[in-house]
Amino acid sequence: QPGGDGALTGRRDGTAAPERRGATAPRTSQAVRGTTRNVYAATTHGPLAPAVRHDPELVYVPNNASNSVTVIDPHTYRVVRTIHTGADPQHVTPSWDMKHLYTDDDQGNSLTEIDPRTGRKVRTIPVRDPYNLYFTPDGSKAIVVAERYHRLDFRDPKTWKLIRSVRIPSAGIDHMDFTADGRALVASCEFSGMLYRVDVEHMRVTDKVRVGGLPVDVKLSPDGRYFYVTNQGLNGVSVVDARTLEVVDFIPTGAGAHGLAISRNTRLLYVSNRYAGTISVISFAQRKVVATWHVGGSPDMLQVSPDGTELWTANRFGDTVSVYDTHTGRTIHTIRVGVRPHGLAYFPQPGRYSVGHNGVYR
Repeated sequence: QPGGDGALTGRRDGTAAPERRGATAPRTSQAVRGTTRNVYAATTHGPLAPAVRHDPELVYVPNNASNSVTVIDPHTYRVVRTIHTGADPQHVTPSWDMKHLYTDDDQGNSLTEIDPRTGRKVRTIPVRDPYNLYFTPDGSKAIVVAERYHRLDFRDPKTWKLIRSVRIPSAGIDHMDFTADGRALVASCEFSGMLYRVDVEHMRVTDKVRVGGLPVDVKLSPDGRYFYVTNQGLNGVSVVDARTLEVVDFIPTGAGAHGLAISRNTRLLYVSNRYAGTISVISFAQRKVVATWHVGGSPDMLQVSPDGTELWTANRFGDTVSVYDTHTGRTIHTIRVGVRPHGLAYFPQPGRYSVGHNGVYR
């Protein structure tokens, strides 16, 4: 439920800061300064990578309570097929080289592999508790988020053999993103209000911070300086320094702030507020909400179309997917899928490689 402990600032040792309940985080006096690089430069425009150039554009929607994936043609907005999966599919994740798609069948303890050239199921891979799935930016390791077991399982991305399990000492290990140099990840622990930094080469926890509330999705800013973290309990987005792991800002958005997606030009951050039924649009340059779309439903994980004109989301507490016009914020299509749709993937997308989740590229 929405709420949380109200501790918006944090200490690097993980102890709670002495904040009163409901306090607000300190706001920085300056907006984000001009960038010297763009982590997402390869995702903004240009031809698709050779590996996906001939793949059909399709949207893959995992239906949490139907144990299936609904496949949608985004040009006609029609369902073209249904793929049966293991129990409790959570996200559809593109592989690092973008040659495979995997449905993370959490309760089924499996990955359902889908061929993106045909849009059809290939095989089932036994994997323990895959709530979420990521790949290190160098492509050397897959990271299975085993939420029930409080750990990250580093695996060989080809054989799926376990390399090492890293225990995360807080409940609700959930979503993550990587630093600009790819040497570390920062992961949210939804049920404990914590973020953890993990060295991906040595596969060990190196730092932590308490942000409070219920932190969920994590996205690195285009300049690589900050992590933006949705906080479902505090109804907004925590901004965390990528170097020091200190909370530097908090941006109120709406009840149940949950999913994140970056606009095609990388200037804006879309935030789904699934209890409020709204989408907030944050300007990276101004570090504030510049638009709020009142869309209804329960918007969850987000995907931007390859041309940047549409934002797709699953309505988590229903059985539909919604498509919004990114220029106006209006709902242009609603498509019936399975029950409790979650981390949909619009594939293929621009980018050199995938770092996982439901389609995050660099």
